[in-house]
Amino acid sequence: MLRMSSLVPARFLTLLAHLVTVMSVFWSRENNVRACLPLGYTVEEYNTEDTRLVVALSVTLGMFAVELAGFFSGASMFNNNQGLLSTACHVCGSVVLIFFLFEQWTCSIYWWIFGFCSVLPALYEIILLIAVFGLKRKPL
Repeated sequence: MLRMSSLVPARFLTLLAHLVTVMSVFWSRENNVRACLPLGYTVEEYNTEDTRLVVALSVTLGMFAVELAGFFSGASMFNNNQGLLSTACHVCGSVVLIFFLFEQWTCSIYWWIFGFCSVLPALYEIILLIAVFGLKRKPL
């Protein structure tokens, strides 16, 4: 029982840390967009890459909304599998996004970070939401 109750705050804190990191990338995306472009870029190329990064970051925020909805509804709050998966993915996502932000990696790397660190826990959350609310199964 102690393990289960200690996963809840760890999951919540890592989820918020990843969310804050994504918001930081969102607010300071100008340098990352420039890192995606060649030295002699046009305004149209800049706008295209900026739009791509904004779309990726917006979809990530949507994934956070799904996870927070499932967490706060209680559907997955005490699920050990989701707790471990979410905690591991969001810790990795926070650390890798900090490198993405400070090292100014190319924008194509963000899609890999998004896939492994945001989509996996959100998909499992959706499965749990369907199981709990759609199929009327117990949350645990």
